[in-house]
Amino acid sequence: MNHDDLNHWSKRAADWITDYHATLRDRPVRAQVSPGDLLARLPATAPDMAEPPEDIFADFEALIPGALTHWQHPRFFAYFPANAAPASMLAEQLMSGIGAQAMLWQTSPAATELEQGMIRWLIRALDMPEDWTGTIHDSATTATLSAVLTMRERALGFAGLTEGLSDQPRLRIYASAQTHSSVDKAVRLAGIGQDNLVKVPVRDDLSMDPDALTRAIGADVAAGLMPAGIVFCAGGTAVGAFDEITACLPVARAHDLMTHVDAAWAGSAMICPEFRTLLEGAEDCDSLVFNPHKWMGAQFDCAVQLIRDPVDQIRTLGLRPDYLQTLEGDEVTNFNEWTVPLGRRMRALKLWFVLRAHGLDGIRVRIRNHVAWTRELCEVLRGEPGLEITSEPRLSLFSFALTGGCAATEALLTRINADGRIYLTQTTHAGRFVIRFTCGTWDCTRDDVMAVWEVIRDLR
Repeated sequence: MNHDDLNHWSKRAADWITDYHATLRDRPVRAQVSPGDLLARLPATAPDMAEPPEDIFADFEALIPGALTHWQHPRFFAYFPANAAPASMLAEQLMSGIGAQAMLWQTSPAATELEQGMIRWLIRALDMPEDWTGTIHDSATTATLSAVLTMRERALGFAGLTEGLSDQPRLRIYASAQTHSSVDKAVRLAGIGQDNLVKVPVRDDLSMDPDALTRAIGADVAAGLMPAGIVFCAGGTAVGAFDEITACLPVARAHDLMTHVDAAWAGSAMICPEFRTLLEGAEDCDSLVFNPHKWMGAQFDCAVQLIRDPVDQIRTLGLRPDYLQTLEGDEVTNFNEWTVPLGRRMRALKLWFVLRAHGLDGIRVRIRNHVAWTRELCEVLRGEPGLEITSEPRLSLFSFALTGGCAATEALLTRINADGRIYLTQTTHAGRFVIRFTCGTWDCTRDDVMAVWEVIRDLR
């Protein structure tokens, strides 16, 4: 395939994408295949000779769409959304064609400076302090790992980078049980260890208990352990829990602990002033992550970490061998020093396209609709005999179960997802197996949301 072929097949691909999105409602949301089905249809080895683009594209059409779970389906209500607005698709197509490597300012000046510009736009959109800065990672997992690594080094006086951890004090990180498993992964990969992630008890509203946090830290200090940082939850994955950050910050300050806010899903909603109170106190923390690829239309991967002062994170993650030196000097920003990977994509372009193509107000309308439709659906289901709302709506997320018990609820979920009209997933809440609903797909409508009620009535 040469560039002339690319021109032809790119247009063919654009037509295919248009047809794909036009027919999504006619497709089952979740892949209707069994493990190994696609693999069995693939040749065992790569071809020795080049194959015609026509054959490659035909095999794509025959094999791939039917084996996909369709994340852009308007009736995808599982996990959290992973949106891809058309403007974002266009930006990704351009960046794929350019193939830029954005590890240093000098390797892609436009990538670095556009990223700085988009961070500035988002800081203002989320009503965060003007003197904050930030960077774009692939996912919230990497952003949280970067923050936890910084917590580790800050607590150790940056000795862990050179001396290792074997002779260092035993570090402790604090978070509630409502935080995402990415926090668990971060403490594991940072060498702190799962046993040193302290899951602080929560109050009735599922927010971290500041008194319990105080006791946990005090007990650790008395035992000769070293507190290193706190991760706050702002929109938990299970049922949308929010920590009351302002109530816990005095504890962090009393022990000089770095704080990081995991707002991966809910952070995008904070561009709506009426929801911003859920994030109160984040402006006084050290770091925050949210994913525009979940609820702002910038397709995966695009996780934004906002940072009060990047010096400690750069000191933790930055490394400049001779071949990465920049003749421009220290006045330029090299974003590879802010994160784990050296290589970086130009993720800011899709943010630029989406924010301009829809404006903040256009995105706010979508988010507000999703929240309103979620509340409406919740009230409808609340009135259904034999069905119980197990957690109230937090933004566009709530959970429910059948009153007949966990086995009946699990069986209902299995029937729903086999049916194909909608896609829901489960969680455990208050020791029960429950079904969780979350709304956020870019092209979702009220009718799509209310289809959940229709499917449940049909399949109960």
